[in-house]
Amino acid sequence: MSRASLSPAIDHPAPPTPTAPSAELSLEERLTLVNAAMTARLDEAAVAYEVNTAHIPTEPVDLDDVVTVPLTPTLQPQPESYPTPVAALLQRAHHRLLTGGWCSGALVDADGARCMLGAIRAEARGDSGLEANAAAVLLDAIRRKFGDVDSVPSFNDAHGTDGVPIRMVAQAAHLADARGL
Repeated sequence: MSRASLSPAIDHPAPPTPTAPSAELSLEERLTLVNAAMTARLDEAAVAYEVNTAHIPTEPVDLDDVVTVPLTPTLQPQPESYPTPVAALLQRAHHRLLTGGWCSGALVDADGARCMLGAIRAEARGDSGLEANAAAVLLDAIRRKFGDVDSVPSFNDAHGTDGVPIRMVAQAAHLADARGL
């Protein structure tokens, strides 16, 4: 007996040969296959996008700029006043902006809306010292959040919507109250 006859026979199957489909695919079947292929490609692209953009720094979104609720001026009661004069003035100015409207480019526009400084001036009722102190606290609050800003009017006019300016007047009222002004 030869050695070749003693070794077990290993049967290697032939590689499969592509066969033609026995029937042509229907439109629905082709669309299903294309949908599956596109879904896989879109999933790969989404992962690639996440990987490629993971190193890009992003600024967090301030939800106060995004989440808004409708304000009905006649239904907005005057909040309880701060005990200190500058804080109370800024709080009244904030309420005036909420109920009377905000504008840029003028102290008061044709509709009666006011800019930040215009609201402070209206609520100061001629007390120029109180007005100046409130404007100084407001500018300080703005600079704390936004860095070097020239003036309250330039900050006011740099915004196209009322969200940030009105919120800064409210923050200035809190700051004045914390300082006992």
